[in-house]
Amino acid sequence: MPRDTSATVAFVESPVQLLNVLEWAHSPGPLLDGVPAQQRPGAPDLSGLTVVVLSPTDPMSRGQLRRMAELARDAGVQVRWEEARGGLTAPLHTIGGLTPMLRRADRIVMGDPFSRYVQLLLTVARAGDLVVVDDGTATMEFVSQLARGERLVRWHRRGSRSGARDLLFAPVSAAARRRLTPARRRGVEVFSAMPIEAPEGVVVTPNTFGWTRANFGPPRLTKGADLVGTSLVETGVVDPESYLAAVGLLARTHGVTRYFAHRRESAEKLHTLHARTGLEVVRPDLPLELIARRGPVGRTILSFPSTVVHTLPLALAGTGVSVVVCDIDPKWLTDNASPRAQGFLDGVTGTARKAHGLATVAA
Repeated sequence: MPRDTSATVAFVESPVQLLNVLEWAHSPGPLLDGVPAQQRPGAPDLSGLTVVVLSPTDPMSRGQLRRMAELARDAGVQVRWEEARGGLTAPLHTIGGLTPMLRRADRIVMGDPFSRYVQLLLTVARAGDLVVVDDGTATMEFVSQLARGERLVRWHRRGSRSGARDLLFAPVSAAARRRLTPARRRGVEVFSAMPIEAPEGVVVTPNTFGWTRANFGPPRLTKGADLVGTSLVETGVVDPESYLAAVGLLARTHGVTRYFAHRRESAEKLHTLHARTGLEVVRPDLPLELIARRGPVGRTILSFPSTVVHTLPLALAGTGVSVVVCDIDPKWLTDNASPRAQGFLDGVTGTARKAHGLATVAA
């Protein structure tokens, strides 16, 4: 049975986060002694859930978020769009406008606990229940850092030296980490499709993509294979030439015809990729879990280390689609890559193979 979503405010900054808020709202809630902790009979009443979109600046993310916002409204969710990065005064305007709502909320749902915006909003909120929904592989790193009592730092950031902005924001970040640590009067839930081991007191609820499977597909399967792109070049982790060579080899070896671009991949890189490989480059207008579920989609989907090696096997369960992983060769890493990068990326694919029995290909 769906959970109680009354007096709940959710903050999202990406289309995947918004998808997972919808999955969370339609899930039965965490199990306590084998019974869902929160139950409501029949279809969920989502009128008490307000999703606040802290709009990013890049056009691809904004476009996907607008499409996801339409789906959320169709599902009965109130969506509030905030131009949170629309100028120097935008943050003050956004936080000031959201303060009354935050003061009244009993529960805060967030997609990115690493976000400085979200951390700042947490200092205003008084809610006793906090929920972190999947923001991809970053969720694994968040839980690990929370368990170790470390400051919240994205895995691909190199080294541990703090810049001036980091030092200035340190008190807010530390306060957010304390809020995200379970206490006697504060519950913390992580809603995730990723294999995570949460620290004591954190409730983990599996995301099985039940809402996605119930509302989309099953897809029509094509004869060719599809390849899922990654923004590891854009984040400075992987060398561009090594990545393009790997994509070309995978395309030739496995009969790939389409390349699903990550929303943060640069237009220049995608143009070069198409020119060298001849692949059809697809820029999805929704998260890939929904695109693949609607179809058409290849019988085989290849992916580098990415969230989708964990989520697509769940979203496409029973459709006959095979998800195959390709590890990142250490030789592809740039000099600027974080020392943690290789271990983290290997962990993403290794846990996916273990959890879903995925095959591996080399590039």
